Amino acid sequence: MGNSILQTFIGWTGKIGLHYEFLSSGYESQIWRGGFITTLYLIVLLIPISLLFGLIFAAMLTSGRKALSAPVRAFIEVTRNTPTLVQLMFSFLVLNTLVSNGLGGAQHNPLTPFFWVVAVVGLHVAALHADALRAGIEAVPEQTVEAARAIGFTRLQILRFVAIPLAVRASLPAIVNNMINLVKLTTVGNAIAVSEITYASIMVWTQRDNVVELMIVILLFFSAINLAVARIGRWVEKRLAVPGFGVGT
Repeated sequence: MGNSILQTFIGWTGKIGLHYEFLSSGYESQIWRGGFITTLYLIVLLIPISLLFGLIFAAMLTSGRKALSAPVRAFIEVTRNTPTLVQLMFSFLVLNTLVSNGLGGAQHNPLTPFFWVVAVVGLHVAALHADALRAGIEAVPEQTVEAARAIGFTRLQILRFVAIPLAVRASLPAIVNNMINLVKLTTVGNAIAVSEITYASIMVWTQRDNVVELMIVILLFFSAINLAVARIGRWVEKRLAVPGFGVGT
C-alpha cells in the first residue's frame, strides 16, 4: 500500500512538472532518508546540549567571580560575532588537524565531522542561551534574592532554586528563538560532508537535476520542524508562567 501511495504521489506531482522519481530509486531514496534522519538526530542531540551548556555558562557569568565569568564572556563575544560556518570550518580544519597530529595521525583521531557539528553548533547556541539566561537572572527582583538569603540559602542555592527557575521563565521567548535558529544551523554540516538533509539533497540533485523539487521539500521540512518548536515553546511558556513576573499574567 505504501508503494502504491508513493507511485500515486510521483505520478500526481509529475503532472504539474515536479519530478520525485528519486523516491522510488532504492539508492537515492536511501541517501535522502538517511539525510532526513541525520538532521532529526542532530536536532534531538543539540537541543539538550545547548540548554545544558547555556545554563552552565549563565551560572558562570553571574557567579561574581572574574576567573569564571571572563573566559565565558570572551567565548560568547567570539561566538556571536563570527559566522557559525567559519567557526565550524576553523574547528574542523584547524583544531581537528591539531588533534590528529597530537594522536599520531588522522586514523587515530576519534573525532568525526558529526562530532564537530554537534560541538560547534551546540556551543554556539549555548552562548546565545547563556546571554538570555544571564539577563533573566539579573532581572530577578532583589527583594526575592534577599528573602532567599534571609532564610539561609547559599549563593548556589539561590541560583539553583530561585534565580534560574525565574530566569528561565523570563528568558523563554529568547531561548525558543535560539532553538529555531539551532534547527536551521544544522545545515552547516553539509560544509564538512555530514550527510544531513541538505547534503543528501545535493547528492540527489547532482544526479537527477531536480533542484526545485528538493528545495521545496527542504523548505517545508524546516518550516514544519520550526513550527513545532515554536508551538511547543509557546506551550511551555504558558505552563511555566508566573503571574506578575516576566511573561506571565
